[in-house]
Amino acid sequence: MLKLDLVADQSIPNSVPVASLGRRLIFWDFPRASWQYDVVVGLILIFIFAIPREWFRDQPKASSIILMSSQHGSNRVFIATDLLETVPESERARRAQLLIHQRTGKSWHVARVEPIRDEDAHEVKGFIAYTDQAQ
Repeated sequence: MLKLDLVADQSIPNSVPVASLGRRLIFWDFPRASWQYDVVVGLILIFIFAIPREWFRDQPKASSIILMSSQHGSNRVFIATDLLETVPESERARRAQLLIHQRTGKSWHVARVEPIRDEDAHEVKGFIAYTDQAQ
């Protein structure tokens, strides 16, 4: 019968080997309120607050389809410029209806789509899709 000796090897010197330190850092094997525990917590906090968001490519993006209002069975939905700007004007209502269904799961009939223009009426900033009745 094989007997396992669970007692630590007394021949290991008091200095901590690098492999052991790495293992202790990964498994967070430090007792609470020890200086090692405090150092690890400090390193984690520095990492969280000092690393720029750009390193992780984690930038917030605005939603591209937004329900603006719902009144008397009809809805107004904002649609981002890049989703409809290349679509011919005659196809925009059908494409807007498809986009709304894909993003929200709602099967609304889009009656018309109007562009939102800047103050000079040159650049399109987005589109508003008007639906007939909510279904």
